[in-house]
Amino acid sequence: MALIKLNNRAVKDATAFGSITSLGSLTFISKQTASSSASISFTGIDSTYKEYMFIWNNCQPSVDFATLGFQASTDGGSSYGVTATTSFFKATHREDDSVASLSYDGGQDLAQSTNDVQLSLSIGSLGSRSTSGMLNIYNPSDTTYVKHFILTSSDRENRDRLYNNYSAGYFNSTTPLNAFIFRFNLSANITGTISLFGIA
Repeated sequence: MALIKLNNRAVKDATAFGSITSLGSLTFISKQTASSSASISFTGIDSTYKEYMFIWNNCQPSVDFATLGFQASTDGGSSYGVTATTSFFKATHREDDSVASLSYDGGQDLAQSTNDVQLSLSIGSLGSRSTSGMLNIYNPSDTTYVKHFILTSSDRENRDRLYNNYSAGYFNSTTPLNAFIFRFNLSANITGTISLFGIA
């Protein structure tokens, strides 16, 4: 079989390319570090950016089996509890290889609920157990449409399992969202960092 060699010199010999604009940019806004705090909140979200991204790193609860969640506010953080609908699925792998699965987890979904949107599954409170992940919220200041979000997280769970979680949903509100809170359930305090970025 003969080897075919393609040699299109159109790009190779080009001396100039047109400029590429409006690709967007990632802008760091703020970072908060918690040391056994009740929650981490971000206020002042506005129409400066059409997309906001939160990245949480090595967040650990003060008690076992707590899950990390977040909620939105329409009044600058005076109250939280905007109605949301979500879906949730996960990949699971245990350290001793006794469990390995990929599954939809309807028990973690919200259906027009004001509860916290789940970012993780249950996390252990000792040693290296923690959760890290990324959350993107689209156009939170819009006054016409609901506010969509997607997230993914990696958790080292209390029983030495890795969870890779994927979730998406929307806050069912046309009122602008201008603050967000992150907290564990079970009244667990949070230790870790969360950073906020704007995407133009």
